[in-house]
Amino acid sequence: MIPLEVGERAIGIAREAAYAESENSGYVLPKDLGGEFSVNSGAFVTVSEFPSRRLRACIGYPEPIMPLGESVMMSARGAVHDPRFPKLTREEAEACTFEVTVLTKPEPLEYTDVPDLMSRIVIGRDGLIVEYGPYRALFLPQVPVEQGWGVEEYISELCYKAGMRPDAWRNNRLTFETFRGEIFSEIEPRGKVERRE
Repeated sequence: MIPLEVGERAIGIAREAAYAESENSGYVLPKDLGGEFSVNSGAFVTVSEFPSRRLRACIGYPEPIMPLGESVMMSARGAVHDPRFPKLTREEAEACTFEVTVLTKPEPLEYTDVPDLMSRIVIGRDGLIVEYGPYRALFLPQVPVEQGWGVEEYISELCYKAGMRPDAWRNNRLTFETFRGEIFSEIEPRGKVERRE
């Protein structure tokens, strides 16, 4: 389990990197980063409007291809340019809450049929990646909880996000991967950081 202090520092890195990117200026990671920040980890940065909690940006790296500090920094920089939204300004970022999700390495989800697939996914624990030919999408573990989805809707919405028909998973042999996440979230902009379950 990642200590809360690491989550708090990750949020600080995400904020500062997003501020710098929104102003087209550079950001350099602190030199004293070590411990968990030096271990290769996937990470996502989610930016939400406050107090509505409406999504403003969410970008990240699911694979552990770089140290956590760099993964958080790069995710925050990417969140400023989330293609689903206009570019995030510094003023907007200052009024939003930031959340960092540190991911475990995605693992293949082996299943025999539709009922078996559904039985292997636990809402709130499992993040999901789906892939089928050129189609690919990811949902963080907190998404189905926030949306109030059951397993069936979770898989269907993931397929839809990937550009497939929502029921594609019922009739095709899709590739799924699961991962878990440790979630650190601000209660209010620049406020206290808590670990979300």
